[in-house]
Amino acid sequence: MFPKLFSIDPYFTLHTYGLLMALAVFAGLLLAVRMAPRAGLPRETMWNFGIYMALAGLIGSRLMYYAAEWRYYSENPGQLFSWASLQAGGFFHGGLILAVLLGLWLVRREKLSFMALADAATPGIALGLAIARLGCFCAGCCWGKPTDVAWGVTFTDPYAARVVGVPLNVDLHPTQLYESALAAALCATLLWLWRRRAFPGQIFAAFLLLYGAGRFVLEFWRDDPRGPFFFGDALSTPQLVSIVLFVIGGFVWLRQRRQAVTSGAEAR
Repeated sequence: MFPKLFSIDPYFTLHTYGLLMALAVFAGLLLAVRMAPRAGLPRETMWNFGIYMALAGLIGSRLMYYAAEWRYYSENPGQLFSWASLQAGGFFHGGLILAVLLGLWLVRREKLSFMALADAATPGIALGLAIARLGCFCAGCCWGKPTDVAWGVTFTDPYAARVVGVPLNVDLHPTQLYESALAAALCATLLWLWRRRAFPGQIFAAFLLLYGAGRFVLEFWRDDPRGPFFFGDALSTPQLVSIVLFVIGGFVWLRQRRQAVTSGAEAR
């Protein structure tokens, strides 16, 4: 764990989390721009849309985090913009939802296809998430439950414990690395699927289905604060949102596939 890459006290500190978050956004944008022509979109359009949606993702993840922890922040409003809160990472689901909503508005304004935009963007989103979770690991946030598995990790940096609250000197599931690996595999799967894309929206739907299912399972090993739990503490807030994403992904897949089949039949 390296929460700080280097410091020039008291003037400047380069935090690993911030650097990897910036790299995640840039890498995701580059991949989305590269995929844009395959979806019939100009690269310039994807650059512009991508920047807006990346900003929406960062804001949305933060807003959902605050909403999930509203009781704490309503009692401690001074912590809203503290370094501990800013480095807590936010909820990826919130960022994804706000980015999708912004994308819907942008494509309607520009009279473009949302499914084309979503198909081009989602491999980049998965790549960005894979890099961002490495930042979470370096910062110590989003930690897992205590474990005795051989690959358990032990955090020892007092600075990280003070900032994000990670337990020290305890073997924990490296859930940050689990999700990073999940996102990297998802990115590779989506790129493979792109070469076999049968209908618009297929890549986007596959992302919602696979990420929703993967994140739902991964949550069972998470142990950091993630908002309220439901159904007798059986499900966390991210798990409920993952279920919603999975259902939406299934709906989009079936709807777009049906439309493609109908259009093909009419063309014949």
